[in-house]
Formats: sequence, C-alpha cells, structure tokens
Amino acid sequence: MTLASQKAQRIMSLFKQCSNMKHLNQIHARIIQSGFDQNLFLIGKIIAFCAASGNGDMDYAVSVFDRIENPDAFIWNTMIRGFAKSNQPRKAFHFYRRMQEEGEIVDNFTLSFLLKVSGGLGSVSLGKQLHCDTSKRGLEAHVFVRNTLIHMYGMLKEDKTAHQLFEEIPNADLVAWNSIIDCHVCCGNYKQALDLFRRMVQSGIQPDDATLVVTLSACAAIGALDFGRQIHSCIKDTDLVDITSVSNSLVNMYAKCGAVEEAQDIFSKMKRKCLITWNTMILGLASHGYGEEALALFSKMLQENLEKPDDVTFLGLLCACSHAGMVDEGRRYFDIMSENYHIQPSIKHYGCMVDMLGRAGLVEEAYELIKSMPIECNAVVWRALLAACRVHGKVELGEKVRKHLLELDPDHSSDYVLLANMYASAGQWKEMSRERRSMQERQIQKPKPGNSFIGIPRVRSEELYAERLL
Repeated sequence: MTLASQKAQRIMSLFKQCSNMKHLNQIHARIIQSGFDQNLFLIGKIIAFCAASGNGDMDYAVSVFDRIENPDAFIWNTMIRGFAKSNQPRKAFHFYRRMQEEGEIVDNFTLSFLLKVSGGLGSVSLGKQLHCDTSKRGLEAHVFVRNTLIHMYGMLKEDKTAHQLFEEIPNADLVAWNSIIDCHVCCGNYKQALDLFRRMVQSGIQPDDATLVVTLSACAAIGALDFGRQIHSCIKDTDLVDITSVSNSLVNMYAKCGAVEEAQDIFSKMKRKCLITWNTMILGLASHGYGEEALALFSKMLQENLEKPDDVTFLGLLCACSHAGMVDEGRRYFDIMSENYHIQPSIKHYGCMVDMLGRAGLVEEAYELIKSMPIECNAVVWRALLAACRVHGKVELGEKVRKHLLELDPDHSSDYVLLANMYASAGQWKEMSRERRSMQERQIQKPKPGNSFIGIPRVRSEELYAERLL
C-alpha cells in the first residue's frame, strides 16, 4: 500500500467520528493539507455529510463543490439531494440545469430527487415538465422513477394520472402499491384506497408497516370499522402489531370509529409508546366525551415522566374540557401551556376555548378572548361564536360577530341561517325576513340535506394476508 493510500485511509476513518460542522471543517483542512482536494471519494464524503446529516450545511457544500474540477455523477446527485431536503428546495433545479449544461449524464437518482421536490412544492406544471424529461430520457419505466412519479402525482392531488401510471406497471412491487394507496388517501379517495389494499393482498404482496398505517388511516377517515377490525385480526399474532406506528394507527382507527374501549385496549397493551400514542388516545377520549378519562391519562403521562406534552396534547385537553363542560380546567390548561411549557396557542387552541366557553353560555368571555388574540381570528372561530350566540339567545353580540364574518366570508350560507334563526328565536321577525331576503339577493343557496352510504367490501381474513403472514 502506498503512502498516499495510507493517508487517505486515515482520513476516511475520521468520518466515522464526525458529528458536526466543526469536526467536518477539521477533516476538510486535513484533506487539503494532504493534497487530496480533488479526490472525488473524499470530497464526496464531505458533501454527503453536508447533504444528509441533520447537522450539515449546504452553503458549505456549495463552496466545496465549486472547487471541484470534474465532479462525478454521485457528487452532482448528492448536491441535488441535499437541496431537495433543505429549506431551499428550488436550488436543486439550479444544479440540475448546471448538470445538463456541463454534459453530465442525468440518471434515475437525479430525477427521483427532483420529482420529490416538485411534489413538495405543489407545482403541477413543474412536475409534468419533469415527467416529460423522464420519458425523453427513457427512464419512465425504471421502477424507482415510476414509483416516485406516482408519489409525486399523489402529492399534487393528480390521482387519475398517478393511477394510470400504476396500472401500466406489469408487476407492481410493494413500494408501488404503497405509493398508489397513499396517493388515494391523500386525495380523499378512501374507498379506492381500501379496494387497492384488498387487490394487493389478493395478488400475494405482503403489506408492511407503511401499508398498514396508510390503510388504517383510510378506515379511520370513513368509519370503516369492520375493515379495520379485519386488518387488526390478521396482524395481532405477527411482529407488525408491535411496531409503534402501526399500533398508533390502530388506536387512532378505533377511536375515530367510536370504538373507544378497543382503542384503550390496544393502548394498554403497547410495549412502546411515544408522544403520538399518548396524544392519539387523549384526543380519542376527548372527542367522544370522556373528558375526565382524557385528563387522567394526561396526568399519568406527567406523573410517570414519560413524554413532554406538545401543542397537540393541549389541543386534546382543551377538546376534552370543551366536550365535558369543564370550563375551569380548560382555562387552567390554556394558561399552563404557555406559562409552564412555553407553547404559544395557535388558532386551533383559541377555537377550542371559544367553543368551550360558547357551550357553557359564556359568550361574552369568548368574545373578549377573540379580541385579545395576538393572531388574526379566522371565520371558523367567529362562526363557532355565532352559533353559541344563537343557542343562548345573545342577539346583540351575534350581530357584532356577524359583521366580522361578512368581512371574512360574506357568502357562507350557514351564517345567514344562524342569524335568521337567532332572530326567529328572539321573536324579531322583521330582522329574520331581512336576513332571508339578503340571502336570496346574493343568490346564496342553503345546502340541501341528504345522506350517503359508502359500502366497504367485506374481506375474508384469508384474503387479507397471504398464509405465510398468518
């Protein structure tokens, strides 16, 4: 082994202990001193740390990259991947243009990184341009690129295009199935997502934790409790049920479908719980009126010093107080979230407080709370207060609230209906008629009542999973 090779190996060993940019600067200095500043392997490691590490710095990566005389495809792709994950994702396209201008070969990795960026930016036109570029280069059929295309179109809510791409795959792998199921869930096509899940398991593809998480979320969204139970029955004796994300999804599915006891049973049997687990159970209890149980669960989390609460935790607690009519407790949690945990209330937290106070008849206090908000109030919160004014017969305050709603959302039919009904309850028939006429003049239609039924196909347990999974 030559002396130069020995030096290079010693430098390579330094990367194993590199954990921050200070260490990386020292390693880079050593590389330059050793005359390896054009060694693509070592310089590639520098750029890879900047791009992939949570402690990296893409500006530093650019300064290193610009000194390379002939960067290879790996380094180009690493720069693109780094910016794709950064808070400056559009810079990935700058390097893509430079890459083409300098005649570097664009490969499946390059395009996959860029397709993810397009989806994240929500740019349909940019995504379609990249899709065309992918086709021109003959990479559309590449399994990695095709799966990323499906994922991108899902993020862009272009479910028909994504589905067409999926159906063109002769033998879809698990990643492709996961991508198309996730696409339909993101687009709100929950029944289609469940149909695809059924097709997948019938075709002999074994689901993984990602499949189960997204499919169970579809069950939760449309209340497909039977379908969710069948999935659960097939995985309860497998290692999949011990994966925290899967268990969290089961808790969420049961809670969203109203099966609170089953959600609690899953929660109590979980070997590992994270903050999402606690939040999901607290929200599940809160949304079904189990206010005291939700607060007790929160106390247990604090007493056992298991997790530090976040904004979602307090959203669940305020929801619990609102549904259970525990006004004093709600005020206390609203105060301690900022005083004890330094969590600034969001519009959702204020919305919960307004809903809680409104349900309790404390509409004036709710109005004062809105006026004191450090953030701008939206129409949803004002509308919650207007509904409370209607329930408790606060006509004068309701008129004030209505003025705010006219500025924010003047054509929302429910506001006219709420105010008209409030006038009717107070016996103010002229005002009621005026509100009705105003609604007609603006040609605002009241939504027609109706009902719908979504049929979820029953699936036998043996159809859900291949025999080897059971």
